[in-house]
Amino acid sequence: MELLRKAVPIAMLAFVVSSMLAVGLSLTVGQILAPLRNKKLVFLALAANFLLMPLGALVIARVLRLDQPLGIAFLLLGAAAGAPFLPKLAGIAKGNLAFAVGLMVLLMVLTVAYMPLVLPLLLEGVSVDPIKIARSLFVLMLLPLGVGLAVRARLQPIADKLRGPLNRISTLSLGLLIILLLLTNIHNVVALFGTRGVLASILFLLCGAGIGWLLGGPGLGTKGVLALGTAQRNIAAALVVGGQNFDDPRVLVMVVVVAVVGLLILMPLARALGTRSAGQEA
Repeated sequence: MELLRKAVPIAMLAFVVSSMLAVGLSLTVGQILAPLRNKKLVFLALAANFLLMPLGALVIARVLRLDQPLGIAFLLLGAAAGAPFLPKLAGIAKGNLAFAVGLMVLLMVLTVAYMPLVLPLLLEGVSVDPIKIARSLFVLMLLPLGVGLAVRARLQPIADKLRGPLNRISTLSLGLLIILLLLTNIHNVVALFGTRGVLASILFLLCGAGIGWLLGGPGLGTKGVLALGTAQRNIAAALVVGGQNFDDPRVLVMVVVVAVVGLLILMPLARALGTRSAGQEA
């Protein structure tokens, strides 16, 4: 089991880096920025992720009377937006990939500034190191994305050759990551039964998907992306902040459980959206 635990960060690294590179090789900077020129849609996306999701986390924790460590985990997740899984989910859902990448980058950057400002107000005694969060987000996500965009802009034939293999690596590493997370955390999921933690996870994710769908504008491509992007939180940022500031292991366990439950809910949701999009195109 210890060997499997050590394989989790390797699978995560392979997935994040390969998916960011593949996305960068698929798009131009202009294509990413174009959807963000819709000021109303951007405003609604920011409201969904940085206002309604933290509020939803707070309400769910109080209504279900979660133990304090579990409630803290949900507040961390509510404040952490910009998940690296979003482009992959958007691709499966046949959503607007350019909007997904632009939204992911925007949310990741703002999360670095948002969490240090908001968490001390929501959680007494919490201090957050924005430099540490920014460093991990930049190295693992923004840098590979930038490299892919640069290769696409200057060496498009090479970009076309690399995109397919990187997409396959991304898909395989994501599948491996899901299996590893389930195998190494199944006892944590089982241990949370009776604490209402799993129920809270499901409600939190469905709440995020519903908020994103309602605020995603008239287009199915943007509605699906914002639904997935609002529900899928930035697990990496939540783990960094939780690990730095809380000694109770249940905080990090709850974050991981939400990540696992999220994959189990959002992957089928993305496939359903993709099937719906394909049906409308036919």
